[in-house]
Amino acid sequence: SVSVPQENSNTASLKHTTKKMFQLQNIWDYVRQHETWMKSPFFPALFSLTVYLSFCLPFVVLDLLSSRVALVRRYKIQQKTKVSLRMMWNCLALSLYNHAVYIFPLSVLHWYCRPVVYPVEAPGILEVIWGLASCLLLFDFQYFVWHLLHHKVPWLYRTFHKVHHKHTSTFALTTEYSGAWETLSLGLFAAVNPMLLGCHPMTEMFFHILNMWLSVEDHCGYDLPWATHRLVPFGLYGGAPHHDLHHQKFKANYAPYFTHWDKLFGTLHAE
Repeated sequence: SVSVPQENSNTASLKHTTKKMFQLQNIWDYVRQHETWMKSPFFPALFSLTVYLSFCLPFVVLDLLSSRVALVRRYKIQQKTKVSLRMMWNCLALSLYNHAVYIFPLSVLHWYCRPVVYPVEAPGILEVIWGLASCLLLFDFQYFVWHLLHHKVPWLYRTFHKVHHKHTSTFALTTEYSGAWETLSLGLFAAVNPMLLGCHPMTEMFFHILNMWLSVEDHCGYDLPWATHRLVPFGLYGGAPHHDLHHQKFKANYAPYFTHWDKLFGTLHAE
C-alpha cells in the first residue's frame, strides 16, 4: 500500500518531464523570465530591428568580400554588380527611419490598447510546426495578392511600391527598403495572421523570426548551397533566385516564398 503512491508519483513525474520536453516548456519558461521587458512598448520594435539586422549581417560581410574573394563572388546571383557602402547606408537609414517613425508608435498604441498576456504553458512541437506552416502559407498568399496588385495597377506601383524596386540587384539590406505604406501593410499581415489563427505567443515569435529570415534570404543576392530553396524539393520554394529575377524582370515571380501561386496565375519565371 506504500509502494503504489510512490509508483504513481514516479509515473506522474516521468509524464511531466516528457511533457515539458515535448512542449518546449523549458525554453518558454526561460522566455517568460523576461516577461516584464517583453510586455513593454519598446519590445516589438527593438525585437524586429535586432532580428532583422542580425540576419542581414552575414550577408553584409559577404557583400564586402565579394569583390575581393572569388569563392564568395561565385555564389553571387548577379556577379557583375557591386554593393557599395553608400547603398548599404541608404537602405539601413530608411529601415531605421521606418522603425522610429512608424513601427514604434504603433507598438506603443498596441501596448496601450491590447496588453500582452503570456500563458504559463508552452505549446507542443506539432502545434508550433502547424502554426508556423499556416502563418507562412497565409502570409505568402496575402503578399502575392498585394504584390500583384501593386504591379498591375500603375498608380499603386508609382505611389507605393516603386521605392522597393530602386535596386534591380538585391542585397540583404534592400529587404526593408520600402516606404511607409509597404512597411505597414506587409507588417500588418505578419502581425495579424498569428492572432487570426489562434497561435500561441511562442509560435508567434518563431513565425516573426522565420518570416524575417526568409525575407532577408530572398533579398540576399546569393544562391548558396544551403539556401532554403535547395532544401525544399520539387521546386515548391523559390528563394533568392526567384525573387532576384522579380527585381530584374518586374512582371514575374510575385509570391515571396513559394511558387504555387505564380504557377497557377502563369507569372512564374525561371532562368
